[in-house]
Amino acid sequence: MATTTQTPAAPAPATVHRTGRRWGATVLGVVILAVMLFPLYWMVNTALQPDASLVDVAPVPTGLDLSGFSSALADQGTNLLTSLAVALGAVAICLAVSAPAAYGLAQFGLRGGRTIVFGTLITQMVPGIVIANALYSAYVDLGLVNSYFGLMLADASLGIPFAIVLMRAFMVSIPREVIEAAEVDGAGRVRTFVRVVLPMSRNSLITAGLFSFLYAWSDFMFALTLNTTDDVKPITLGIYQYIGAHVGDWGSVMAASVLSAVPAAVLLVLSQKYIAAGITGGSVK
Repeated sequence: MATTTQTPAAPAPATVHRTGRRWGATVLGVVILAVMLFPLYWMVNTALQPDASLVDVAPVPTGLDLSGFSSALADQGTNLLTSLAVALGAVAICLAVSAPAAYGLAQFGLRGGRTIVFGTLITQMVPGIVIANALYSAYVDLGLVNSYFGLMLADASLGIPFAIVLMRAFMVSIPREVIEAAEVDGAGRVRTFVRVVLPMSRNSLITAGLFSFLYAWSDFMFALTLNTTDDVKPITLGIYQYIGAHVGDWGSVMAASVLSAVPAAVLLVLSQKYIAAGITGGSVK
């Protein structure tokens, strides 16, 4: 008895089309990612070739020369610690101001609350140089020029508007019944805020704190305007002056830039799940 063999059916045109689009999107994404990461790669590549001039840097490092990093740490180590102290202080001030403000706007039904939120967003449209010039005159009168606390306050102002808007969107979604239950149990507004609202808003707090840290860590305008001496010199200002003083030593300059990018990169990797939850947490009530 003769047997017949069946050939497998060819994939449907729609399936082939979807597969092709998926591969095309993947290739496009890889190309875009490569273009975006190339400056970072070239920065690391140059840092590993400290003896080469800027025009003689090889596309791929042939050895692991860390002398540029040693020189950068010796010259910019103090500035890195200054940036860390200023950024952490700015985060503390930002959260201390924005968290109660966001809670009040979200739960107290303040008259004109939406206008306040809109005004908060408008403040982010003001150019930084305008704010820096205005702050300098006030800082001279208050004696805050060339001080850690003054720079912390200025850098905190960069993150406060964003933090208020972000945390308000999250705190609006907190069920009113939870807050009323805490009040029935005898907790006042402050205790309810500290014991109930803040733990429930952990993701938005972490997200707001991270962005505030990044704002302060990358600040250059306030650091340049509000400091007239070397008493308080963040890493951004240090690299700016470093280029002027050691313009021929691009390996050390790039090594300092790599070191300045490490804390932000580590924080972003460690807190990425909290960022996603904090940003989307207030989207669904």
